[in-house]
Amino acid sequence: MGRTKDAIAEGLSIATAAARLAVRNRILVETIARGGHFDQDVFAAFARDTLHALADEQDQAADRVTQQRKRAWGRFSDSSGTHDYRDRDTRNLRRRARQSRGVAKELRDFADDPFRVEQLVAGARVAAWGDVEANLSKRLDVEGMTEDADPDYATMRRARMDALRMVDLARLASQAKKRAKAQAAADADGPTASKGDAKKPSST
Repeated sequence: MGRTKDAIAEGLSIATAAARLAVRNRILVETIARGGHFDQDVFAAFARDTLHALADEQDQAADRVTQQRKRAWGRFSDSSGTHDYRDRDTRNLRRRARQSRGVAKELRDFADDPFRVEQLVAGARVAAWGDVEANLSKRLDVEGMTEDADPDYATMRRARMDALRMVDLARLASQAKKRAKAQAAADADGPTASKGDAKKPSST
């Protein structure tokens, strides 16, 4: 029983993390990308819907495992693959179905608890604004970077100069060489053509 309880707790933790991520993404889209206002009730409703959807997925997983267990019962031949279960697998399949049912129940209990939903939304909001703050800070650091502010400035400057020398200058040199070669060919063709024209007899 302890093993099942631990598995349910772990499954609940993973599922609620997924729900928090979904709420965080919705907050970013609605309040940042679309310029909307943060409405606790709206995002709480979304969180509850998300939790119920995750619970439904767990129930569906339990149904699949139950069907697999029924097909495996009384089969004692060698298995032909990972999901080709046999009678010896029925105990493990029963435990997996029980775990999925337990996670589904916990998720629905979570969704029906206003305080826990409020805490989930609050955590998602903090995560969302943390992403925004980190992006703004990174942009400001890059745009306002000076030699004194960046301890790696000298190293990165050398890397940028190396890239300039090996890539950009090399490309420019190659292009200049091609232009010079084309110009030399054009200059060589010009005098030859003139001499040929001089040798032609006059039509008069």
